[in-house]
Amino acid sequence: MSDKKKVLIIDDDPAIVESVKAILDASGFEAATALSGKEGLEAFRKTNPDIVLCDMMMEDIDSGGQVTKIMKTERPGTPVFLLSTIGDATAATVGLSEFGFSGVFQKPVNFDLLLAVIGRYAKAE
Repeated sequence: MSDKKKVLIIDDDPAIVESVKAILDASGFEAATALSGKEGLEAFRKTNPDIVLCDMMMEDIDSGGQVTKIMKTERPGTPVFLLSTIGDATAATVGLSEFGFSGVFQKPVNFDLLLAVIGRYAKAE
């Protein structure tokens, strides 16, 4: 059984999903991916991730906010981070905290920041 921390990446942009997965895998995490909200919820239930990275706007479910609300209902302790083109300041003004996001990673993703934050959350468990 692996003791690697599991991270689920949910985004409808395959390039973002693959680049984030490659960085996480190379940094000692076990990364799972999903290209839609529906796939993301299925993967969340199947893989039981320690941390989730979720895009806000996806095709089959109106928003990552809906996906996050469902995940937070099922497993309230799992940190879910928003992957978005909006920054922290904008996220605060549009009320993203009501969805239960633990934070925001702005696209294009700063991989050093991503690894630092995820590393802190992984150690806290």
